[in-house]
Amino acid sequence: MSTEARPVDATSPDIASRHGSATGFVPPEPALADFHTHTLRSDGILTPAGLVAAVAATGVRLLAITDHDTLAGVRELRASGETPAGLEVVPGIEINTVVLDRDHVLEGEVHILGIGVDPDDDALEAALARQRDARRLRFEKMVGKLRDLGMPIEAALETLPATTDEDALGRPRVARALIAAGHAASVEDAFNRHLSRGRAAYVSREGLGPQEAIGAIRAAGGLASLAHYSEASDHLGFLRELVDMGLNGLEVHYRAFDPGTVRTMRRIATDHRLVWTGGTDYHGDRETYAEAHAQLWNPAEVAAGIADALGWSAGKPATE
Repeated sequence: MSTEARPVDATSPDIASRHGSATGFVPPEPALADFHTHTLRSDGILTPAGLVAAVAATGVRLLAITDHDTLAGVRELRASGETPAGLEVVPGIEINTVVLDRDHVLEGEVHILGIGVDPDDDALEAALARQRDARRLRFEKMVGKLRDLGMPIEAALETLPATTDEDALGRPRVARALIAAGHAASVEDAFNRHLSRGRAAYVSREGLGPQEAIGAIRAAGGLASLAHYSEASDHLGFLRELVDMGLNGLEVHYRAFDPGTVRTMRRIATDHRLVWTGGTDYHGDRETYAEAHAQLWNPAEVAAGIADALGWSAGKPATE
């Protein structure tokens, strides 16, 4: 299999403002698995049913829904039976963990993916519920700051899909309300001018640290993978600390990574005995899933490695 991919002039607006420049791929072959996606149960724009329908239409056969700090989307699909035939859905999460006293860590947090977790694990759900409570408080503080700045968004929030206590509120929802209220041109614009660290409406995150998150994921039977950490080669000491905490995966085939970055991440993961993971990190603000999938370079060896690490039969998760 060729390891070269031809870059194209395409970007991922969902991730570019938060995780650096996003250079798209024309991959050597279509990806059949995606281990990093989001629904409106956290900060995506599609319902869980809408996401799986869009994913299945591209030919993907193995999908991890990794909403931030909630498994509500996975549970919704299990209850509804709306997963298309031929598509396996893997329960997953993305936990935004707080890192203190590390100037090199963007906005003081690192994101840990939990792939293949047990959605019925009570201890994991308790940890995620605490995360969502902290998110809601942060969300309310940001809304208050914007109101004080003369940019009220309460009315605009009412036009967005309703949320429940199982949904994880985040800055993208604030950004979409700013757009609806006429205070921002795009999600990226809202982050750059109002919601990023150092901007007037920014509020620091509170919640789990990496060790707590990794421990909760591993205890729930999942693979704990460090997400979109392209700066790993510059901070190998920090990565080793995470490995010592139980980290056992690294997102290598991330959609925004160019081929050179992927090669570097492969080497780092191999050197540290970390399972390769990969995905689109799809949210959907300015593109369809098909457009995101067209940029995803996620060879079959990624799914095979995850399957081996989690003990799946025939490369697929166990189903009920």
